[in-house]
Amino acid sequence: MTETVASRSLGTRQRFGETARRDAWWLQPLLVLGVFSAFVVYATWAAFQGSHYAWGPYLSPFYSPELFGDSPHAWFGPKPGWYPAWLPWSPAFLILWAPGGFRLTCYYYRGAYYKGFWADPPACAVGEPRSSYRGERSFPLVWQNAHRWLVGLAIPILGFLCYDVWQALRWEDPATGATTFGVGVGTLVLAINVILLTGYTLGCHTLRHLVGGYLDRLAGRPVRRTAYRCVSCLNRRHGMWAWVSLFSVAFSDLYVRLLSMGIWTDFRIL
Repeated sequence: MTETVASRSLGTRQRFGETARRDAWWLQPLLVLGVFSAFVVYATWAAFQGSHYAWGPYLSPFYSPELFGDSPHAWFGPKPGWYPAWLPWSPAFLILWAPGGFRLTCYYYRGAYYKGFWADPPACAVGEPRSSYRGERSFPLVWQNAHRWLVGLAIPILGFLCYDVWQALRWEDPATGATTFGVGVGTLVLAINVILLTGYTLGCHTLRHLVGGYLDRLAGRPVRRTAYRCVSCLNRRHGMWAWVSLFSVAFSDLYVRLLSMGIWTDFRIL
């Protein structure tokens, strides 16, 4: 044991999975691998469906804003003629890349899936399967630097999702065609999703830096100081916001999808 500790202190590289830890260090990366993989598979499948993404006043967040599509929520009508005929079509393809890319390049998720997917390293004080680190200046990790630009697209999408909640309060009477105010379970599902996504997005490390993290002092800037404190408050629980919003956005799509397929029934509250 003494020889092993001495050899490690001299910089001897550990074999993959080698560690002196006796706790269940593998549990967290295994959970990340399973949960995040399930989300990516479901989101990809849902995006390729191109159907069952709207029901009544509800629109799936995977498809919002619906620029072109067949539902009443489409802004500019059905599939455009300029879209290549040889490419698979779904309204989600036009917008889902922005929030999806924002989440995949998130600073918090990097630390999570670097361990869970690439074992880089699997956990603290555990041997990893490679002897060098190329960093985020080389392919393929260089694409992670797009996060600072994707945050500028993620914030406006929150506005569209808020608009969807407003639309989810407007119910059309099938008999008269008149629009009335109403609240269904789906309205609450979409509203809670927006709240969780807002907490996640506005707690972004990049946004915290843009608001004031690059300044030496915030004195004399009351508006920026207040904004910096709000973003920092959300940032302290960034991991929590990241995971709960991951579940909420997937469940929101699933809820609307099952309503559209006639599997679930939505209940009016008001």
